[in-house]
Amino acid sequence: MEDGFGEILARFDLDVQDLAVRARSLIEDVYPDVVEVPWPRQNVVGYGVGPKKMSEHFCYIAFHNDHVNLGFNQGAELPDPAGLLAGPGKTMRHTKITEPGDLEELALRTLLEAAAAHRMATRPDR
Repeated sequence: MEDGFGEILARFDLDVQDLAVRARSLIEDVYPDVVEVPWPRQNVVGYGVGPKKMSEHFCYIAFHNDHVNLGFNQGAELPDPAGLLAGPGKTMRHTKITEPGDLEELALRTLLEAAAAHRMATRPDR
């Protein structure tokens, strides 16, 4: 892979690579027209309805040595009845993905759907 996602992916072991690829597939399944923006220096890839991080992205994958975080740019504003989200930030929240089964949780898919819909509804150009 020669894209930014692949550049980041290559830095991590096979287990983390697998989690990241699966997370990316879930995001693309939920929002097929998603725009992907990699930040190789930070080991983060953002996803949104356009390329602008703060006004158009709704989620991100952050790579770590033994897991990935699936983060939500407006996570504090999303309904989270399953209690999946963590983080002390003003708006951003994340969930730690440590095994493939974590990505099969219906509640996680529901969060992604809510995040995409929320971003579409709150875009400055709308």
